[in-house]
Amino acid sequence: QVQLEESGGGSVQAGGSLRLSCAASIDIVCMGWFRQVSGKEREGVATIHTSAGRTYYADSMKGRFSISRDNAKNTIYLEMNSLKPEDTAMYYCAAHAPVSGACYLMSSTYFPYWGQGTQVTVSS
Repeated sequence: QVQLEESGGGSVQAGGSLRLSCAASIDIVCMGWFRQVSGKEREGVATIHTSAGRTYYADSMKGRFSISRDNAKNTIYLEMNSLKPEDTAMYYCAAHAPVSGACYLMSSTYFPYWGQGTQVTVSS
């Protein structure tokens, strides 16, 4: 069983930045960030192949968000810049280990392991 623990959420004004962290209990090849607003479906933000360092972003997230990893700590990060009120959501860390090793699939259905989430609130 993989355990994921997020941290770094909080409240920020529009235009500000936040950095989320997610520590995994083991080394796992695909990790990513998703977000969810109450009443809406969970949407993918970014994923990363932790060994190769390849990163993938949802089209709407490109440019302002950056995913990275520290393999020594089994930890990934999400750097969020130029935040907007519409970025307000619960942000979740997720992980999986596909046989194919492909980490570009950003549907939540592919990820069996989830953290508890960390709230990000952006005020105007």
